Amino acid sequence: MATKKSPVKKKVATKVVKKAPAKKIPAKKAVKKVVKKVIKKTISKKVAVKKPAAKKPTAKKAPAKKAVKKSVKKPVTKSPKVDQYGLEQDDEFYGLYFAKSTDEGLVEVKPCTFSLMYWWKGLLGYPDMIEISRDSNTAMLQFESTFGGGDSGETELTEQDTLDIDHIIEVDEEEKLISLYSYVPIPVPDKLISALGLAILNINPETRYGTLEICSTTNEEGEDEHFLRYRVATYLRGIKSGKVEAIESMITNGSEFFGIALDAMCVDKSIKKWLLS
Repeated sequence: MATKKSPVKKKVATKVVKKAPAKKIPAKKAVKKVVKKVIKKTISKKVAVKKPAAKKPTAKKAPAKKAVKKSVKKPVTKSPKVDQYGLEQDDEFYGLYFAKSTDEGLVEVKPCTFSLMYWWKGLLGYPDMIEISRDSNTAMLQFESTFGGGDSGETELTEQDTLDIDHIIEVDEEEKLISLYSYVPIPVPDKLISALGLAILNINPETRYGTLEICSTTNEEGEDEHFLRYRVATYLRGIKSGKVEAIESMITNGSEFFGIALDAMCVDKSIKKWLLS
């Protein structure tokens, strides 16, 4: 068999490859010297450039004139004229003075009381029953009405189910506040207090105008009595025109919502029996 001969390794001519190393140290020194010369030249040039410039005489600036603020006159807004009751010039009762004759002489009738009086006497035609305090800052009107149920067949109270209601309207001239209180004149029996209180808690959130409440008082014998009442109030402050209409709207809507609340309470037969007793 023919065998492969291992290749003969050729010897490298080391003498040819190995060259004598060149002396590099003098060359480096030469470079450094050149660099130093160049640096010195550049430094000398820079120093020559940075010579102090001759200072030129600067002209003095004239002092700045202070700006004189001119006082601007602000437009004066005139406050609206008001009368002795604090009513402005565009109010429907501005500058008017009202009084009514009593056994004690003339009594001043202030605007809110006059509005109530006009609704009661002028629109409804009832005799004057309004009590006015000596300083004319408060007034009160008391009257009665009869409440009757509906005829739709969907209410707890029918037309035959009627009950009397007492009303008190109070006037506060300083606050310009008119308040209506409507009472069931029959005291609430002690055994119905809990049931009535629960009915009020359920109905008040649904009563969109005014609130129901239990009013406690002491009678002539010194005994505590509890009454069911409906309360609503309205402000006449800021109403320039239509004070009488505002009072009429309050009483009309208040009576309607009170009637709805009474009918809802009569779902409890014990409360219905008490109301109609």
